[in-house]
Amino acid sequence: MDKLKKALSGDDEEEDKGIVTQISDATTLSWSTRIKGFLFCFILGAVLSILGSCLLFMRNGLVIFGVLYTLGNILSMASTCFLMGPLNQIKKMFAKTRVFATIMVLVMFVLTLVCAFAIKNAPLTIICCILQFLAMTWYSLSYIPFARDAVMKCFSACLD
Repeated sequence: MDKLKKALSGDDEEEDKGIVTQISDATTLSWSTRIKGFLFCFILGAVLSILGSCLLFMRNGLVIFGVLYTLGNILSMASTCFLMGPLNQIKKMFAKTRVFATIMVLVMFVLTLVCAFAIKNAPLTIICCILQFLAMTWYSLSYIPFARDAVMKCFSACLD
């Protein structure tokens, strides 16, 4: 009713706001809905990854594994959009400190699916899944302060 009164009186405060602010105001989720969405996507992503691992030894299992593992990782990564919002998530993904890790993860997603569907090479799909896991680990470590430095020091100490 208030919007109708504002529209009829000619008071268009909405036009003063930017389009992004208007969309954000219209689609804001409550915190409990955000948590539920995050948990649903994250758990579904984990289930898909585990299911892919279980189906690994079936006929065409390596292809199924690569696809389900990749879809599970994509869902798990996208689940954080519920917590911080998609725009904020994309900004953080391509921040200066983690742009390389983000690009590597996205490239490994694509390469895994290409190896599974187009090339249909099982050993290459497994190698891409392993590299995808390593890229996701490096990406995840970028959100923990000094974690990547600690991992690099640990590995360099082990190699020396």
